[in-house]
Amino acid sequence: MKNTYTIEERNRIVEEHLWCIKAVIKQNRALIEAAHLDRDDVFQDLSIRLIRAVGSYDPDKGTLKQHIFSQLRYELRSCAAPCRTTGITDAPRDFRKSGIASLEACASVEYATEENLVA
Repeated sequence: MKNTYTIEERNRIVEEHLWCIKAVIKQNRALIEAAHLDRDDVFQDLSIRLIRAVGSYDPDKGTLKQHIFSQLRYELRSCAAPCRTTGITDAPRDFRKSGIASLEACASVEYATEENLVA
C-alpha cells in the first residue's frame, strides 16, 4: 500500500531528511570528483529525487530511511552516467575519461546518429 501523505506532510518529511542528501554526497565524494560533477547540480538532482522518494514510499517494503537512501544512491549513479555528463546518448564507455571519442568508436554504437555526435 502506498503512502497517503498530504503535501504539507510530504514537505515536512523532505525537510527532515535533507541530511540524507549531504550524507550520500559525502559518502560518494570520490565518484562526484571523478565524474567532474558540480556539487550544486548533484544536490539539486538529489533533492528532486528525495521529493519523489517520499512520494513513492511504500511502508510495506521497508523503512522510509532505507527507501530514501537507495533512491538517492541510484540517482547519484545516474548523474555520473556518460549521457548525463556529456549530453550524448549512447556515448562509448571511455568517452567520459578523456572527453574525446573517435568517430570509429561512435560509429560502432548501434544507434549513433549525426545528432548524437554533434555536441
